[in-house]
Amino acid sequence: MNYKDQDEQIYCCLRNKVVKLNDVQREQFCQSCKMFAGTAKEQGAECVWEDMRNVSDPHVVHDPVREFILNQTRAITPDSFIALASFCS
Repeated sequence: MNYKDQDEQIYCCLRNKVVKLNDVQREQFCQSCKMFAGTAKEQGAECVWEDMRNVSDPHVVHDPVREFILNQTRAITPDSFIALASFCS
């Protein structure tokens, strides 16, 4: 649940950035996004994806900048390292 902040911004996973949730965003990105699941009662955007982080379900976001920063950190597991090594060879 991505609620708009005071500047009407949300974190957009599709674009991996903080965006203003306006008509352009809704029409050009949300409308065709496979992760888009609703408008959070017109207060933001409901977005669904396989979040690898340990977050609540539903995960509620009120600070899009913080959510952006937290989404930039990835844990490296032995499986992902093996997959990366095989991709690079």
